[in-house]
Amino acid sequence: MRVLCLDFTVLPSEVDETLAPGPLTEAVARLAFEKARAVAARVGAGVVLGADTVVTIDGDVLGKPAGPDEARAMLRRLRGREHEVITGVAVVDAGSGRAERTAVTSRVRMADYGEREIEAYVASGEPLDKAGAYAIQGAGGVLVAGFEGSYSNVVGLPLEETARLLAAFGVAVNEPPAR
Repeated sequence: MRVLCLDFTVLPSEVDETLAPGPLTEAVARLAFEKARAVAARVGAGVVLGADTVVTIDGDVLGKPAGPDEARAMLRRLRGREHEVITGVAVVDAGSGRAERTAVTSRVRMADYGEREIEAYVASGEPLDKAGAYAIQGAGGVLVAGFEGSYSNVVGLPLEETARLLAAFGVAVNEPPAR
């Protein structure tokens, strides 16, 4: 976010992150909106950004692993396959209640890594707080064979769409870096 805008404050929404039934892209966008709306209600003024990212494979959502064993299981399931990363982004003007939301989907192809790579990566601790148990921008990047779509979306915040939404609400934003 700092790439787009230097002046911001992070406030947890405290919103239940259970996805609503229905199409996944809409559910993720709705959750981002609920997060932004909850914070907007607390702050009362200003523009609030909410976001949520999920990893999905075979119709199942892979959230953040509960521990090392679940991280290993996720990484085994993703190995050598494609999956989608969906990020919902919402902006709410706390004063007027005006809101917009969207969702961005990217496809990621994982490498055919072995058990040694899984064990080393899980031992690093990095996958434990990442949806799908990997971080493309970190050490987990070596597990990724390629992607289609927005790199920043796979990281967790699609910068191009976020910049567009913020600018529509009058927030001065920097041009997202090309990737």
